[in-house]
Amino acid sequence: MTKLLVESCEAVATMDDAGTELPLASVLIEDGVIRWVGGGSPPPDAEGADVIDGRGTVAIPGLINAHHHLYQVLTRVRAQDQGLFGWLTELYPVWAGVDAEWERAAAAVGLAELALSGCSTTTDYHYVFPRGGAGLIETEIEVAAKMGVRFHPCRGSMDMGRSAGGLPPDEVVQDIDTILDHTQAVVRRYHDPGPGSMIRLAAAPCSPFSASERLMRDSADLARALGVRLHTHVAETADEDRYCQDRFGVRPVELLDQLGWLGPDVWLAHCVHLSDKDVARLAETGTAVASCPTSNLRLGSGIARVRALLDEGAPVGLGVDGSASNDAGNMLAEVRQAMLVSRAGGDPSALTAREALRLATRGGAACLGRDDVGSIEPGKRADIALFPVEGLPWTGAEADPVAAVIHCWPGRVRHLLVEGEAVVRDSRLVKVDEDAIARDGRRIGSRISVRV
Repeated sequence: MTKLLVESCEAVATMDDAGTELPLASVLIEDGVIRWVGGGSPPPDAEGADVIDGRGTVAIPGLINAHHHLYQVLTRVRAQDQGLFGWLTELYPVWAGVDAEWERAAAAVGLAELALSGCSTTTDYHYVFPRGGAGLIETEIEVAAKMGVRFHPCRGSMDMGRSAGGLPPDEVVQDIDTILDHTQAVVRRYHDPGPGSMIRLAAAPCSPFSASERLMRDSADLARALGVRLHTHVAETADEDRYCQDRFGVRPVELLDQLGWLGPDVWLAHCVHLSDKDVARLAETGTAVASCPTSNLRLGSGIARVRALLDEGAPVGLGVDGSASNDAGNMLAEVRQAMLVSRAGGDPSALTAREALRLATRGGAACLGRDDVGSIEPGKRADIALFPVEGLPWTGAEADPVAAVIHCWPGRVRHLLVEGEAVVRDSRLVKVDEDAIARDGRRIGSRISVRV
């Protein structure tokens, strides 16, 4: 048995159902599972445990990123002043060059950024499969395993190229049989549904303007037969709303409802343009939403109705989205952004710091269908992020160290544990070489820029 004691934190924000916060508290971990959380002296079971010094830090559950496109990391700061459709039109030809080398470098950079921002669990949504490209999902799975983070890759898909009335060029779409066969193959090879799983798969047709109705229905049938979750983009822009009403005669969420794409095994990215009826229907069906505030602002898409969704009872998480529409992959910054942008309508209490943190912990766990992560409680997996609250950025915030983690500038995590193992120690990656990752990413990024 391996034991680890995280000792003497300034506070532990458990994110349990009651929102319990413990000042001057410690956490005991055994074999990757949290066994005790409390203040004062640790229990006798802690004798002989390795110790992490938690002084000067706040312990929170490892953050959970519910939407991402890792391959986009190497195509930042492009289409800087475009909305979604113009942005996609400019970038699809660039992404048509993605290969395993690109995927490996991008995944390493993106996952490293996430880990250094306190993210212990992330999804990825890979939907671009150029002709002749192979091993893309498989490559990023290898990178995540080496990094030591929990990984929920989505086998994305598009079958409607421009010749079929879709938005993407034909060279990055696939036929339905190829999509379904590969989805089934990667699920059977990698998916682990058990407690403490480090990898789970999902099926993920891309959007109403790149995936046919048949692909949406067949993917849902396959996912449910295999026991995996479903993910897609929806209601991201006003253009998409008009597209769906012109093409299908219904709004985007109504289209998903018709296709059997609402339910407790589904999570949806963005959901910016929702009617009151849409909000109620998502809550009624238990469909989760991954809000991506920075990406939505960058592309001018709008502001998601997070407060309305929460008030109605819908599960809501957060995603950094792809780095081509965020230009960063800082999960703690996304929590802060969610809090701030929710207040842009004029209500300074629209989303509190603790509510925003809950989105990125319990909400993210709900998106990914996990009940074993997202809080610091006995019996949960030991995914814990320790953020410093000492030093210049937090000076003057001593009155509320938990809120300081969210309100003040989002710096690097000091320590990150996943399954009780250190992924970040003293603000440096433990299992991989950060500098080598950056060098390789710049090398491949330069190759992409020259080709373009």
